[in-house]
Amino acid sequence: VESPDQGFSISRYDGNIEPLNSSGAVDASSASPPKVSTIYGVAGSIRLLAGTYLLVITSRKEVGSYLGFPVFRVISMKFLSCNEALRLSNYQEKRDEAYFRTLLKVVESTPGLYYSYETDITLSLQRRFKLTEGWMSKSIWKQADPRFVWNRNILEDLIESKLDGFIIPLLQGNILKLFIAYTGRLKLKNSPATIILISRRCTRRLGTRMWRRGANLEGDTANFTETEQLFEFEGSRSSLLQIRGSIPLIWEQIVDLSYKPRLKIIDHEQTSKVVERHFRDILKRYGETVAVDLTDKHGDEGQLSAAFAAEMQKLPNVRYISFDFHHYCGNSNFDNMKLLYDEVSEDFEKQGYFLVDAEGKILSEQKGVIRSNCIDCLDRTNVTQSYLAQKSLNSQLQRLGVLSSTECISMSSEDFEVFKTIWVQQGDEISLEYSGTHALKQDLLKFGKQTMAGLIKDGISAISRYYLNNFHDGIRQDAMDLISGRYSANRNNPSPFQLNGFESFTYLPIASALLIGGLTATSFTVQQAGRSPQHFMSSVICAGVTAGMMALIRVNGRQFCSRPRLCGLL
Repeated sequence: VESPDQGFSISRYDGNIEPLNSSGAVDASSASPPKVSTIYGVAGSIRLLAGTYLLVITSRKEVGSYLGFPVFRVISMKFLSCNEALRLSNYQEKRDEAYFRTLLKVVESTPGLYYSYETDITLSLQRRFKLTEGWMSKSIWKQADPRFVWNRNILEDLIESKLDGFIIPLLQGNILKLFIAYTGRLKLKNSPATIILISRRCTRRLGTRMWRRGANLEGDTANFTETEQLFEFEGSRSSLLQIRGSIPLIWEQIVDLSYKPRLKIIDHEQTSKVVERHFRDILKRYGETVAVDLTDKHGDEGQLSAAFAAEMQKLPNVRYISFDFHHYCGNSNFDNMKLLYDEVSEDFEKQGYFLVDAEGKILSEQKGVIRSNCIDCLDRTNVTQSYLAQKSLNSQLQRLGVLSSTECISMSSEDFEVFKTIWVQQGDEISLEYSGTHALKQDLLKFGKQTMAGLIKDGISAISRYYLNNFHDGIRQDAMDLISGRYSANRNNPSPFQLNGFESFTYLPIASALLIGGLTATSFTVQQAGRSPQHFMSSVICAGVTAGMMALIRVNGRQFCSRPRLCGLL
């Protein structure tokens, strides 16, 4: 070890972490040469039933800079086993540990993680400028907003050991910058300008699309994401913040093999308190709030929207706007977004944006926020946020004198194409993190209408979502619950296998095999049906048995889907 004061050791005996100093350095002459590996950061550690596992960054990619500091995207991570006590475990504990290790493999492939060695990336530009100098001199992890630190739970051991130099807060979301090679440079009036789009995904109700809906009792909502559009021009910087989040009621949509499972609003005595807690937190953090609800006004979505509207009537300090996106903007009527803007424009323009000049003088502040939601807070929400971001960018460009009062960025086809591309990429990343697939309706952003290629791509993504939601997301949800600390693995907890005796992943292949066999037998007997009455009866029996099996599987669809085993829905 060349710099023993810059390291730490993990005990093979009990997994405890200790700072490595000169008195604790390993004597190279008496010890066998250790295996040396190159890593790019320590993301944290987690204790399971049979030992401690250290999560390290094994590959990274520099994706640009934030306020002059390099920013990296995590390409790959790996859990290193530090100590093992499997030999002291019973059969059930060994089985549980094997499942937990499977979850760690899922965690290793978590998409959309970013970090910087030199600056915090979880705070918006306005919050950074409002903080005192003493705050900015703290360690990066102490500056960070804990809502947006993806690995906050697994940093505890490093924090307790006072290893500040090794603590790297990871942000899940995206950081996209227009000077990246594949997007080129934005040029306005022949002066270079830069747009950075940052999305910060909250960890308080972290989860997958179908297994984390609505809000918990504390008012935290699923897929809550803060998106900041930063604009830099000739030393001046401006920022627009928008937020999205699931409808803050207590509701669920449990997968059951159907393409669109039924929505269910849970009648809970604390529903009104949950909505109040959610918006009280937003008002405290962001100021004046306008809630834009993009859900349909019929069917299950209509019932959920009506319940949301009823609760919002009880909150006089938050403006609620209902805009049926599919009704107004369906069939490629993207121009109808101006109807929504007409409703929200007065509040949106009054909220403004944050602007600081080249000398660091604050010229204006953002005084509120637009909170958008649909059902998933993905596709419709992304189209809406990009539309509002474009309107705000036009105002910023006009104030800085880049554009006249009659000009807008859409008049520059090359610049506008880059703007749309970065929002498409942002929507894709948020969708991959929540649903596991690319976002839908991206051609609305790029072309202002739906295209045949876009419809085909949306169809493929929809099929992928169906498969992942029904047959894979239960394990993904368990992985998120484990890494976020909602579930703690220890020997005193009951086994997750004992809590869920019916194993869906065991019965699904059997049911699938029987169903395929029944369809094959029916097809074969139908071909032989005309030869004799016996063949005809065999065909009828096989068809009846297959139909019965299909009905049985359909009725018990939830039992055949992948579902979480570690934590409940709230």
